Amino acid sequence: MSAEPAKPTPERPLEEPDAQAEVFAVLRQAHQMESTEDYVELIDDLINSQGEARLVEVAIRLGISQPSASKTIARLQKAGFVTSEPYRSIFLTDKGKALAEACRKRHDLVYNFLQAIGVSEATALIDSEGIEHHVSEETLQAFQRMIDDQ
Repeated sequence: MSAEPAKPTPERPLEEPDAQAEVFAVLRQAHQMESTEDYVELIDDLINSQGEARLVEVAIRLGISQPSASKTIARLQKAGFVTSEPYRSIFLTDKGKALAEACRKRHDLVYNFLQAIGVSEATALIDSEGIEHHVSEETLQAFQRMIDDQ
């Protein structure tokens, strides 16, 4: 018995290339921001918990090499999210702090929503880390309404 291929539906408008291209453009933009968001959120967490964020600790926490982390920190510095000097701590700019706070709020809302619908804590921790980067403001508002209605 073979499975039939999925048929196009209004939710998956395969016959509408422009609509599909728009969806993928939004997704690509979210993917581009994922790393930036993860870094600024982690840097903020390290500063709040340890008083500083050092490159070696960022690399360890992200499970990547120091050279890879260093390249991204340089990119974040050029984009105005962090300041850093060689062999010194990494600091968030006002722009970086604002992004970190927005990411944290979005992450916490997604996590709380997943918990509210019965997802285990361990799974909610993992899933919220991925979902937070791709969820729209409209969906976040719906999550909040569901949490508030409980």
